[in-house]
Amino acid sequence: MATNLALDPDLLDHALRVSGQPSKKAAVTQALQEFIARHEQQKILDLFGTLEWDENYDYKSERTRG
Repeated sequence: MATNLALDPDLLDHALRVSGQPSKKAAVTQALQEFIARHEQQKILDLFGTLEWDENYDYKSERTRG
């Protein structure tokens, strides 16, 4: 899908240099993937402290050797 964007040329050049990607398209794709991953990870971090834990649960007792 072709998309035209007005991007800051200095920012795009900097992203291209630090990413090590061979093209502007690849650098922008990598940046978007990392942006999405970071925000999805934040959703997981937001769950900390919201779950109830069973203090008596012994995870080691659940292990089995095959």
